[in-house]
Amino acid sequence: MRYDGGAIALHWLITILTIAVVTFGLMIPEAPRGDSSRPLILLLHRSVGLTILAAMVVRGAWRAVRPPPPLPPTVGRIEARLAHATHGALYLVLLAMPILGYLNAAAAGHAVSLFGIVAIPPPIRENDRLAQIAIALHLVGQYALYGLLALHVGAALVHGIVRRDGVFSRMLPGRRLAAAHSLADETSIKLLRK
Repeated sequence: MRYDGGAIALHWLITILTIAVVTFGLMIPEAPRGDSSRPLILLLHRSVGLTILAAMVVRGAWRAVRPPPPLPPTVGRIEARLAHATHGALYLVLLAMPILGYLNAAAAGHAVSLFGIVAIPPPIRENDRLAQIAIALHLVGQYALYGLLALHVGAALVHGIVRRDGVFSRMLPGRRLAAAHSLADETSIKLLRK
């Protein structure tokens, strides 16, 4: 069984936004203070991060209303638990990272501009210690994100290329592409059972 269209759209939107936010985040140290590109990179990094936060809230609500389809019987109990734990950790990190980034800016006394359209003022007083803690957790969190993404993508590729058990095609956009991949999965499973 496949995920519904809304879940698929949110998954791939968050995927694209995550690639963008990581790219901008990696560019920040390359643009030293005083470099004319630094403010634009920070604006884009923060704006995309806040967009991820909003998309994750929507995705969490969507998932609460429309639970994911069950995993196929080829996925064992331990593997299913690991998948659920990885997904849960990804959700937490993708929620925590933008919150920590915003908290860092707010505690440093900076408003955060969302794509230059609206400024979100700091809801707290300036607090250097809190700003340092938030940015330290944000910087450490990036490695948690990289590790979780590596696990998620690696598992997806194993299911899609090696095992071909239908797990990968559940999140593919487009009915034709997913149907073709699902047919290939079913054929592979039948051949393995012979």
